[in-house]
Amino acid sequence: MKKGRDETRHRPWPLSQRPGFLIRRLHQIHVALFQEACGEFEITPLQYSLLSALAVRGTADQTTLAADIALDRTTTTGALKRLAARNLVERAVNKDDRRARLCRLTSAGTALLARIEASARAAHRATLRGLAEKERVLFIEMMQRIVAGNADRDNSAALFE
Repeated sequence: MKKGRDETRHRPWPLSQRPGFLIRRLHQIHVALFQEACGEFEITPLQYSLLSALAVRGTADQTTLAADIALDRTTTTGALKRLAARNLVERAVNKDDRRARLCRLTSAGTALLARIEASARAAHRATLRGLAEKERVLFIEMMQRIVAGNADRDNSAALFE
């Protein structure tokens, strides 16, 4: 018996075949691997991203940093405040725009970033450990294409443009 159009359309879509579900699970897995590898540093992947973005930029306002890591300003500001409380980031009022804060790594932030780098890279490698080297490269390229193809979905101006 042939399946009707309505039957096919209403058949449940298995979670294991849904890109959104798989992306969310992969993110959960990566965060767990990052915590295992980097837990001693008491830094979240988001905070690591902020420290890394500041290392590239030198000095940046919070809005630019939020765009760099593709996150909203409120969440970014909260993370920067927590990093500043640990003396890893300095947040100074911008003399040209008193509403804005300019951020930069402190020497402690630079030192922590240097110490965490090998562990963070190990977490990223562990995330992709089920793939052969060629597959890893291709997977990263495909994710970059998806992100670039959907750049209009948020207001981020990524560092890797």
